[in-house]
Amino acid sequence: MTFTIKLIAASAHSTSVNGQNVLELANDADPGAQVLAGVDRIDLNFPKFTDGRAFSQAFLLRRRLGFQGEIRATGDVLIDQLVQMQRMGFDSAVLREDQNPAFAQVQFDRYSSFYQGDALTVRPAFARGATV
Repeated sequence: MTFTIKLIAASAHSTSVNGQNVLELANDADPGAQVLAGVDRIDLNFPKFTDGRAFSQAFLLRRRLGFQGEIRATGDVLIDQLVQMQRMGFDSAVLREDQNPAFAQVQFDRYSSFYQGDALTVRPAFARGATV
């Protein structure tokens, strides 16, 4: 699997970007209740690395609501979560300050293929004729 999530240093993250309409969603907000017309980026928050509700939000935004803009992970984001974030539809992640971005590719190399479908590759491996 190729590493495609854009990593952003915590110090470089900004919620206000010129020319972009950014929506910040709390991890208990219903993505289906949001008006997504004109939204360029949605920031989903992980208040603790053990709270995975933002994974579900990202999946809903991509698969059920068809959101095409950027989905960014913010908060307590660890390198260990990046592979699952990519599979759920995240485009970028703001890593917690103590995380070393150089180790990110190691995670993607370790888990190079999956049997199950996800937000990006809907069909499971057997339906694609793939071997895992």
